[in-house]
Amino acid sequence: MAAETQKKEILLPNERKMSAKEKWSYTWHEMKRNKMCYLMLFPFMIFFLIFTVIPVIMALPMGFTDFDMAHFPPKWVGFQNFYTMFLEDDVFISAIRTTLIFAIFTGPLSYALSFMLAWLINELHPVLKTVFTLIFYAPSMAGNIYFVWQLIFSGDAYGYLNALLNELGFTTAAIQWLTDANYILPCVIVVQLWVSMGAGFLAMRAGFQGIDKAMYEAGAIEGISNRWQELIYITIPSMGPQLMFAAVMQIVSSFTVDIVGRSLCGFPSTDYKAHTIMTHAFDYGWIRYEMGYSSAICFVLFLAMFVCNQLISKLLNKYMN
Repeated sequence: MAAETQKKEILLPNERKMSAKEKWSYTWHEMKRNKMCYLMLFPFMIFFLIFTVIPVIMALPMGFTDFDMAHFPPKWVGFQNFYTMFLEDDVFISAIRTTLIFAIFTGPLSYALSFMLAWLINELHPVLKTVFTLIFYAPSMAGNIYFVWQLIFSGDAYGYLNALLNELGFTTAAIQWLTDANYILPCVIVVQLWVSMGAGFLAMRAGFQGIDKAMYEAGAIEGISNRWQELIYITIPSMGPQLMFAAVMQIVSSFTVDIVGRSLCGFPSTDYKAHTIMTHAFDYGWIRYEMGYSSAICFVLFLAMFVCNQLISKLLNKYMN
């Protein structure tokens, strides 16, 4: 009986605070119980470790060096890269502003849009669910789809948007959407929103699918009378992990915007209007091969994403249990 009780405590730990030894015991038991899952994950984890974890760890010490990939070993320069970045690099300061605008507009807006679309799609017929999920997710999978938007925002009279505005009488001359500094940022934000329905959107779709229907029946008995009350008191609290995952993915997506601006507006864009922090890191890393300075830029970007992630985690933590 004692052995059985101990086994139950390991398998189903109660709500009391476990000691460090008990936590390790429970974790090790779960790993052994799910060893086949870990075995299937092993190939991916090897590549993830080599091409993601190790480079991220290397970026911090490399950010304190002058390393151009031609001279080895890197030359230690201390905080010189960070001093130059914040006090002498005007383009980087401009990139901070652009990145924050992207994060403010594309982050929360895309997150809310993903949730609302997932909620609406969940109410459709199963066949329509699949069709609309594919429609909204497809742009995030496509690679070179920016030529479509280049046709829409083309700066001549044959561009779709210019032609439409001219036909409706709003304009008389073609607008240079992708080269005029006044229009570049709004255009890139629109396209970024269009391609942002990625893994976060799918996570929310899965979250809606995983909610137990009996909870809605119980809620009706308890006095929940409309769909908005269901959303607030049942749906959102039941989707904690999916909401957290989608939030993390959206933070990463909004802070690392780069390829959209370079594809639409060229590199560099007019007056650096589409130049984000990630674009700046790309410039110094892959164009100038100044890996030390590029690593310092990436480290600053990583800190910004980490702080935002911690804030979002505290906000959504109440839905995680």
